Amino acid sequence: MGRVTELVDGEKTTAEEAEFYDRLRPLVTSYGADPVRRVAVVGNQPLEPSEERAAIIDSADVVFRVNGFRLDEAGGPPAVGRRADVVVFNRGVRPTPWFFESYTERAYLMIEPGRLLWENPKIPEFWPADLGIVTMPNREVVLPLGEAMGADPRSGGHWATTGTVMLWIATRLFPDAQVDASGFSFIDAPDQTAWNHAYGDPSAVGAEHRIELESVLVKRWIESGRVTYRH
Repeated sequence: MGRVTELVDGEKTTAEEAEFYDRLRPLVTSYGADPVRRVAVVGNQPLEPSEERAAIIDSADVVFRVNGFRLDEAGGPPAVGRRADVVVFNRGVRPTPWFFESYTERAYLMIEPGRLLWENPKIPEFWPADLGIVTMPNREVVLPLGEAMGADPRSGGHWATTGTVMLWIATRLFPDAQVDASGFSFIDAPDQTAWNHAYGDPSAVGAEHRIELESVLVKRWIESGRVTYRH
């Protein structure tokens, strides 16, 4: 299925959004390959071993990971690959053994939708002193995504999960690249009330999320060819 770059009205990029992504793109590209023809975006759903999936992820020009992600162990069964070029996370992240691994060789992008209402702006106490954070502006990232999925981040307190924000950022940074996505459980289970993670204990789906709306949005991207989903 070919790429589709013509977006529906709710997903069209404003001049302000385009300017933001134009500024961010060189930084992200510097951690991967240039030019960027294919991007891998990996969520934290537990996945069965797959040499094909792992190879697709690790051969991408840029690999995005989210929050408390895991990587394949050296010599272990391949499932989600070994690369992490860009880490998209929120302030409530629970670092896994892989989160800070080789952190000087990655870009860390922090989303903070809770700042729209209540979130504490402090940097997490466990954060390495020599690791910079690039914060994602709500105006150019969280609010447009909320509008596209039919949620109300500003007054309703409903915003997308960090994984969907990651996918949104990746597709807007590289609109002409092939996007291979894996590990998003809400696509097939939009009624779930708890997450199972590739590493760590399950946790409840936050009250701020409307994953049924995220499922509809991401399925639309898959059906249009904008995103290729790898189970």
